[in-house]
Amino acid sequence: MKLFVVESPGKVKKIQGFLGPSWKVMASVGHVRDLPVKDIGVQPPNFVPQYVVTERGARVLKELALAVKKAESVYLATDPDREGEAIAWHLEQTLHLQNARRVTYTEITEKAVQTALEQPRTIDLHLVSAQESRRVLDRLVGYLVSPVLSQQNGGRLSAGRVQSPAVRLVVERERAIRDFRVTQHYGVELSFNDPESWKAFWLPKEGGWLEEDQEYLLDKNVAEQIAAISAVTVRDCQETKSKAAPPAPFVTSTLQQAASASLKISPQRCMELAQKLYENGHITYMRTDSPNLSEEAVSAIRSWAAKNNHLVPASPRVWTSKTGAQEAHEAIRPTHFEIETVNDDPEAQALYRLIRYRALASQLEDAVYALRTLRIEGEVNGKRAVFEAKGRTLLLPGWKALVARDQTEEEEDEPDMQVPQLKAGQELQVQEGKVVSKKTRPPARFTEAALVRELEKRGIGRPSTYAAILDNITHGHGYLTIEKRQLIPTNKGEQVVDALTGAFGFLDYEYTKNMEERLDAIAAGREEYLPLVTGTYAQLHQEIENYIMTTSPKCPVCGKPLVHRQGEKNGREFNFWGCSGFRDGCPATFADDNGKPGERKDTKPKAQLSEHKCPVCGKPLVHRQGEKNGREFNFWGCSGFRDGCPAIFADDDGKPGKRQDKKGKK
Repeated sequence: MKLFVVESPGKVKKIQGFLGPSWKVMASVGHVRDLPVKDIGVQPPNFVPQYVVTERGARVLKELALAVKKAESVYLATDPDREGEAIAWHLEQTLHLQNARRVTYTEITEKAVQTALEQPRTIDLHLVSAQESRRVLDRLVGYLVSPVLSQQNGGRLSAGRVQSPAVRLVVERERAIRDFRVTQHYGVELSFNDPESWKAFWLPKEGGWLEEDQEYLLDKNVAEQIAAISAVTVRDCQETKSKAAPPAPFVTSTLQQAASASLKISPQRCMELAQKLYENGHITYMRTDSPNLSEEAVSAIRSWAAKNNHLVPASPRVWTSKTGAQEAHEAIRPTHFEIETVNDDPEAQALYRLIRYRALASQLEDAVYALRTLRIEGEVNGKRAVFEAKGRTLLLPGWKALVARDQTEEEEDEPDMQVPQLKAGQELQVQEGKVVSKKTRPPARFTEAALVRELEKRGIGRPSTYAAILDNITHGHGYLTIEKRQLIPTNKGEQVVDALTGAFGFLDYEYTKNMEERLDAIAAGREEYLPLVTGTYAQLHQEIENYIMTTSPKCPVCGKPLVHRQGEKNGREFNFWGCSGFRDGCPATFADDNGKPGERKDTKPKAQLSEHKCPVCGKPLVHRQGEKNGREFNFWGCSGFRDGCPAIFADDDGKPGKRQDKKGKK
């Protein structure tokens, strides 16, 4: 028996059918181990991740271990990306596999799986290192910065290496909207009825109507004078043709954007549906940033086009990937182009149709338009007033003929205006002149699709992470809300951004982009894990120290920063402010007053450091006397006891006497 391990249980039955009874197909159900939940799990100087088996992973590994004992060979067929490569490596490590074969495929079809089995390889440790680097970097930011952020600002706040810059984008857009000042300005449109109804629009930037630094016409009286013009002369009439090429096939980010715009479903839901389509063998792997198709897919599309009377260009189309694209596998497409309906789930069917039409259209001929641009002008108060009318007629539909059949596509633009063919010098009578009142508009709020587009444009995160990022900052932490499909920051979201901006480098867009490029370099073997993680840790450590110093209230006793401490210990909650110099003997503590230090709580006087030095560590001795639990005490102790010095001395008439601690050494 041969063992074939996939990532998702949804693939097991289908692949088992491909391989037959001599194989056993099982699922890892995602990751079987991870960094610990309640501990950072990685420490300097070597930053070796301390992985622990998850509760679910323990059950899965037990079943897999039994199967491994019976298997003559093991094939690790987790997903074809960095995450899948890391899962395969964890399986190899935890199951103690010696000769495991790594196989990948981008579509769940019998041909693809059989082809993969013919080309096994070893696990790519560069890809594993890249995934591990991302996981550790995210852990460092979350576990080191979040507690400090909460302490210094009150309440439970969290920082994320990529999530926080995403929230910052939305916060900055919202503030730009708040600060926006509307500008009222004016335009003019002329209506004509010869030979059919059409309109021309005034170009105020031509003819000297605007000042040098002026963007819009603000004087309504001038617009009214322009609108009163009764006759104009044709300046020129240009006839041209234009071509509109089809869009590229979907990659992860563009699929999420199109699904949001056309189907009104979130990126998270989009990826859930795409995962099911992939597992059921209907589409290729949905996590990709390459817009190009395989030669086999292009050939299948051209064959389909010939059967269905669609024109194709002489050569197949090839697209340039965005900077930083990993291009591990081809664009998202159907596995069988002739299949139009996949199942009874309306959302999944609509998403499949979107993917299918986009892939098919990508290899069809351009749409061709006839363009007519008419320029006319008249005279107003001795100055030229220039107007323009544009008309467009579809000559050859090309790929548009296919997309027009797709009801999930967004509505087409309004029909193009029919502009008459006129000769230069021809005079026209204006039927009506109309002043058009306009207002400048503030920037639009981000939708989920628009935020995904902006993240991709700036190189923040990677397409496979966008859905999780959005889900985390909306539903997870509540930093953003969604109203009428628009993202709006909450007060908590704005608080986090204000607290982090200027204090931590990971909130800077360019820093985040450069970090993604370095992770790509690790995946390609051009950079290594330890230098990246070590440098990031050092920077975070310094930034945290500076942040505490600059944001903390100062202790009135010793002048050191106060630290907000809250949480639970031994079943009891605590919430107070304490002096960061408590190890040096400052006992000052204060009640929390709505996130700020309130009334002082400590009642003990500050321990007085004596002139007597500890013979063990050299720190000052402290004379301690009083009563506790009904018993009096009177001795001398080392002020460095919190640092491990146990030295204790009897009191000898107000001076340190005989040493009393039993250890006798530090």
